[in-house]
Amino acid sequence: MGCWACSSVTSVLFLSFNIHALTLADFVPVSNLCQWCDYSSPVCEDNVCYSNCSFSSFCEYQKEICVAIWKQDNKSISVRTMCHDPQLPVENAMVPNYTTRECLMVQQPSEEGALYICGCMGEQECNDKLIFEKDDNGYAKLQSKEVIPVAVISLLPPILVAIMATMAFYLYRTRQQRKEAWPAKHAQRQTLEIPENRDPAEYDEKLSAMIDDSHSDISSTCANNINHNTELLPIELDRVVGKGRFADVWRARLNHNASGHYETVAVKIFSAEEYLSWKSERKIFSDANLKHESVLQFLTAEERGTGPQKQYWLITAYHSMGNLQEYLTNHVLSWSELHLMAGSLVSGVAHLHSDYTACGSPKIPISHRDIKSSNILVKSKTECVLCDFGLALRLDPSLTVEDFANSGQVGTARYMAPEVLESRVNLEELESFKQMDVYSMALVLWEMASRCDVIGEVKSYELPFGSQVCEHPCVESMRDLVLRERGRPDIPISWLVHQGMQFLCNTIGECWDHDPEARLTAHCVAERFSMMGQMENKDNLNNNNHNASTTGTEPWKPDSNAQETAPFQGFPSGVLVTEV
Repeated sequence: MGCWACSSVTSVLFLSFNIHALTLADFVPVSNLCQWCDYSSPVCEDNVCYSNCSFSSFCEYQKEICVAIWKQDNKSISVRTMCHDPQLPVENAMVPNYTTRECLMVQQPSEEGALYICGCMGEQECNDKLIFEKDDNGYAKLQSKEVIPVAVISLLPPILVAIMATMAFYLYRTRQQRKEAWPAKHAQRQTLEIPENRDPAEYDEKLSAMIDDSHSDISSTCANNINHNTELLPIELDRVVGKGRFADVWRARLNHNASGHYETVAVKIFSAEEYLSWKSERKIFSDANLKHESVLQFLTAEERGTGPQKQYWLITAYHSMGNLQEYLTNHVLSWSELHLMAGSLVSGVAHLHSDYTACGSPKIPISHRDIKSSNILVKSKTECVLCDFGLALRLDPSLTVEDFANSGQVGTARYMAPEVLESRVNLEELESFKQMDVYSMALVLWEMASRCDVIGEVKSYELPFGSQVCEHPCVESMRDLVLRERGRPDIPISWLVHQGMQFLCNTIGECWDHDPEARLTAHCVAERFSMMGQMENKDNLNNNNHNASTTGTEPWKPDSNAQETAPFQGFPSGVLVTEV
């Protein structure tokens, strides 16, 4: 027994020595999202097994792939899933055929019973579905049973030693990663310690600003810790800041150490009954290509509690200025604020719809399907971010019409496009889902324009169609207004005196066109906002009154003989311009 203990300590020391050989240069951006369980009992049917692992993780190194190890003895079947370097052996064997998107199990020689290994890459959690080939008689190999050799009993002590050494290595590596991650962040926060005469609220705002920073490393740090170690983050819930159909949103503290340092985060909590909603939104957020300055920053997902009290958490950045609907209710925008804030919204939608990231990497387009002012958070006076991806849909070209069968009429009735209200969405064309988003985005842009000080008299904030329908209109009410009456929010003539607002209103009209195919794409709208920015830089989008005083010319005025509801020249027929 003494020799066994000595062997265990020696193994741990040897592995600890190797740990110090790792340097920060080894850490590169993650690329594969894999299932990560040391042990699970698979669920099998015919020649396919599912790992039944409830944890997932981004691989720590870009060269790592997703691996699954399937074992069977005369009593039980178990599966181990993980990230692994394919150039190194696993279970005394090299990972076979690991360049595919599917985990195709290949039998390996073993004295301990049946052993199968598979590797895959490029598909999220591809090592969850384990595919076995059938033998010549059509009998699934995974159902075969092998008698365990007697010799395995003699191997039990070395196996236990290996397991303990692996656990020691695992815990040591985790501790080292934390030690490497926290010093830089701790040094950065030293400047934010609360002086005796400093208001704690000001300190909290600075911490919120840190987590809002797109350059913050908290996302990768926390996500790796929770995914790799299956440990719950040290979070203290503060207060409820929002309630939705499927979950409540809390403001919370993410504690870093005993000295009281923390960062403010948002926690979206789903009950056990809303597991599918949590799973759907987690899947969208888990896409590494979703990250964008105009998309809510995602930290990690967690499962907490047991039984009926079990909860499912999504942890994200916290934005203290609230959602856009609340912000517009209490604030009037300048033209500069409107231009920049609306531009950030358009940029976020364009990123969702794009087939490529800003760096040129391929990505799966995403349709939000519930764009509205309450699903947009205000990051600053000039920036906002998209949130609430519970109804979002990945527009994977490999999916069929049957996969989209129940994807037609979803969202909020007030913001539904005409084709959605009429249930005539073309499910065979993925662009249809993007066109739905563009219509909803146009209504939000109208909300923002209605609260800009360049339109003349700024009235109290009002939702789109606010004076024509009730607070929570049903689909039938919106169908009567939008389909039969071809109704759209009014654009008074006074809005068009300002040249930049005139340009924006023209764009809004082309985005909410009744014909989906006639609408602008989000990318085209983003280009228009970029053009507006360039024109402003050249002083071509100054207020017309300023132009009149410097050039001696009169500012543009609407024709006094124009009819009360005459459309502005150059606008699509869907834009109603009224004189006020």
